[in-house]
Order: sequence, then structure tokens, then C-alpha cells
Amino acid sequence: MARIEKVTITNMCMIQDGSKVLVQEKIDDDYSGITFPGGHVEVGESFTDAVVREVFEETGLKISSPKLCGIKDWPRDDGSRYMVLFYKTDKFEGELKSSEEGEVYWLELQEMVNLDLAEGMDKMLKVFLDENISEYFFYKENGVWQEVLK
Repeated sequence: MARIEKVTITNMCMIQDGSKVLVQEKIDDDYSGITFPGGHVEVGESFTDAVVREVFEETGLKISSPKLCGIKDWPRDDGSRYMVLFYKTDKFEGELKSSEEGEVYWLELQEMVNLDLAEGMDKMLKVFLDENISEYFFYKENGVWQEVLK
């Protein structure tokens, strides 16, 4: 088995303000619903710089001190892997504004479960919130996708 694989790396950040979190209502055809802001890590960019940049582009807020709290990852049919690095922070400044990615707004954390969440967001929330869970992993078994929290 090869020890090197091609990987697409993205990020997502849960920004907290007391009991509220900043959510984004994604309008992308491939991934829509309520989620947290984030996006792709550019070639040569640090992971931390990427999450700060993506949050700013999508929300107008400049975050600081993002802490890595987990990952979501899965193998793709082309043999590569797709990874989403999960970050949390409660340090931010700036004026909130939406982008073409979708509307952003503050919401009580417990209210999220009542909304139209993006696919898998219910399980991703467990990674963000449970210190005993650090990974949301997908794999195929007998041609059927399996999901596991680790």
C-alpha cells in the first residue's frame, strides 16, 4: 500500500460568542444547508492562515487563536483523500457580512438541531462539542458508505 496519497485539505470554523455560534446557510448546489464557515487551504498556505482567510472572506470577521479540534475525512473514488480540519474560536473582530457562499448569522447553539443542517453537520457538531471525539470518518465497505465517529 502506498504511504503517500493525494489530499484535498479544507477547513471549517465554529465561532462562538457566549451561547451563540456563527452559522452560514450555504447555497452551493453540492453542499447546502446550515453549517459553519470555511473553505479550501491554498497550496503553500498554513492551515491556520487558511481558516483565518476563509472565515474573513465568508463572514467579514477576522478571527484569532483558532484551535484545531477535530477532522472529517474520507477516501475518494480517484484514490485521493478529502479532509476538513475543524477549528473553534471565540476571538474575533470586525463587522459581520454575508458572501456569495451564503448568509451568515448568529444563532443559539441548541437551536441548530431544529434547522435544515448541511449533510453530516449533525455528526460534525459532535466532533466540535465532544472532547472525546476527534474524527468523523467515512469509508466504503462492500460498496456501501459507512460513517464512524472516533
